[in-house]
Amino acid sequence: MTTGIRVKLSTMMFLEFFIWGAWFVTMGTYLTVTLKATGTQNAGAYATQSLGAIIAPFVIGLIADKYFSAQKILGVLHLLGAASLFYATTITDFDKFYPNILFYMIIYMPTLALVNSVSFKQMQNPSKEFPPIRVFGTAGWIIAGLTIGWLGWEKSGSLVLTFKMAAGASLLLGLLSFTLPDTPPVKKGQKTSFGDIIGLDSIGLLKNRSYLIFFLASVAICVPLAFYYNFTNPFLNEVGMEAAAGKQSMGQMSELLFMALMPLFFVRLGVKKMLAVGMLAWVLRYIFFAYGNVGSNYWMLIAGIVMHGICYDFFFVTGQIYTDNLAGERFKSAAQGFITLATYGVGMLIGSYISGPIVDNWKTSATTHNWQTIWLIPAGIAAVVLVLFLLLFKDKTSMATKSGLDIQEPSASAH
Repeated sequence: MTTGIRVKLSTMMFLEFFIWGAWFVTMGTYLTVTLKATGTQNAGAYATQSLGAIIAPFVIGLIADKYFSAQKILGVLHLLGAASLFYATTITDFDKFYPNILFYMIIYMPTLALVNSVSFKQMQNPSKEFPPIRVFGTAGWIIAGLTIGWLGWEKSGSLVLTFKMAAGASLLLGLLSFTLPDTPPVKKGQKTSFGDIIGLDSIGLLKNRSYLIFFLASVAICVPLAFYYNFTNPFLNEVGMEAAAGKQSMGQMSELLFMALMPLFFVRLGVKKMLAVGMLAWVLRYIFFAYGNVGSNYWMLIAGIVMHGICYDFFFVTGQIYTDNLAGERFKSAAQGFITLATYGVGMLIGSYISGPIVDNWKTSATTHNWQTIWLIPAGIAAVVLVLFLLLFKDKTSMATKSGLDIQEPSASAH
């Protein structure tokens, strides 16, 4: 890979996640404060991520893999995305905002797979060459949050500017995409079934009792995860945290730290303990939020944010490695697609539709909520999932990471 291509791919990754981080983290606060949306409406807007994640494999499987070069589809989708994000800045009520953001997430979520496809096509050894490029994506998300915090857009009520910033970055990436190396369709002329698209070839893994327990726990743990994505920023702003979006970027910083430390933990803990620690971190995070404040317990709010690294890496990345090892070469890709569809698609979708009414139910005035009770609910859900997992999951495998193992992150990440 030449230096020029490496720079282009790194810039592509940076912009891909800068765009998402620029508006996604603070959308809940924008909807609540500017568009006067309810908690249920807020959660519905965040649920578009899950709907996009469910639809994305069909865009990739039926279009990108068969008919058009990946970099061209990436360019078109981001140009459309730029128009959609800019249009969002002109909308003054939620009923018009929702269909626009749904359209945007349907065209954005497929780009997460497309940037990986474009990158892998240029690599001789993806396990070594991909991480240094993918890390620019996490950097993009972090810098987006720090920028919002530094400019004080939350405090000044100027979060509409986050959509303009994201629109500008999307326009830039859309144009850049047409200069990226050619990535022709990989399944041109081949038939693609519904089962291929959603990874049904890997469903046989569920015959393994331990994997079935892990799979169900993965879907269930995404229910409390939706509370974090949907309502952390409105919560932090409501309780008075300065530059909340910037502080939230510490979650991605801790994710990078724990990702680097994971091989050490793997050797010592094994799969079951790694997964359990990840779920325990979920419980503790919500307890910290429940009892944290901007006074004497400010450290709890920060701790709850920083624990994102443990929550994400110990559960999701460990789960990807566990799935990778169990599936084998033949079903590896199908298995990863299936678990991602189930978690970020189905699990997060359920969580979004549950979290909204709960937040509305514990509203105490036009602008305040009983956040202690609200956060203890996902803490309780995560605790139940953890206990059931510990009782039912029997796989004792002590699994060190394989040489050259390729760990792919689902959406920010998600995040």
